[in-house]
Amino acid sequence: SVDCSFSRGVCDWKQDADDDFDWNPADRDRGDGYYMAVPAFVGHKKDMGRLKLLLTDLKPKSSYCLIFSYRLAGERVGKLRVFLANKKTAPVWEQNKGKDERWRTGKIEIFQGAETTNSITFESERGKGKTGEIGVDNVVLTSGLCPED
Repeated sequence: SVDCSFSRGVCDWKQDADDDFDWNPADRDRGDGYYMAVPAFVGHKKDMGRLKLLLTDLKPKSSYCLIFSYRLAGERVGKLRVFLANKKTAPVWEQNKGKDERWRTGKIEIFQGAETTNSITFESERGKGKTGEIGVDNVVLTSGLCPED
C-alpha cells in the first residue's frame, strides 16, 4: 500500500499548469499536518483546479483501490471529480455537495489492463458559493479490491 497523504510527501503530486487555480495546503484542525484545499471564493464560477498524483510501478493486469478523505463544505461550493489518466473523458468519481461539513471517505477501484494508469487527477470546479472549501486528504493506494464498508 502506498500512502500519498500530503504531510508525508512520499508521492509525486503536481499542480496542473493549464488550469485556472492551484490547490493549497491547509492546516488540519487537530494540528497534525495538513490537507489540500480550494477555498470557495477562489476564481470564478466553472473555473477548474487540478491536482495530479503521478504513479509509477503499477503492475499491469492487476487491481488497486484508491481511498481518500474529502470534504465539500459550504453552500454551492462546487464539484470534486477524480479522473484516471487512461480514461480521459469521464470522471470515475464525482461529488457535488456535502450533506454537512464533515469529512467523508471516497473509494475508487482501479483495474489495470495491459496499459497501466500513470496518474490520478483530483479536479475541483468552482461553484456559486462564496464560503466553504473543497478539501482532499489521506490519499492511499492499496493493491487488490476495495474493502467492503
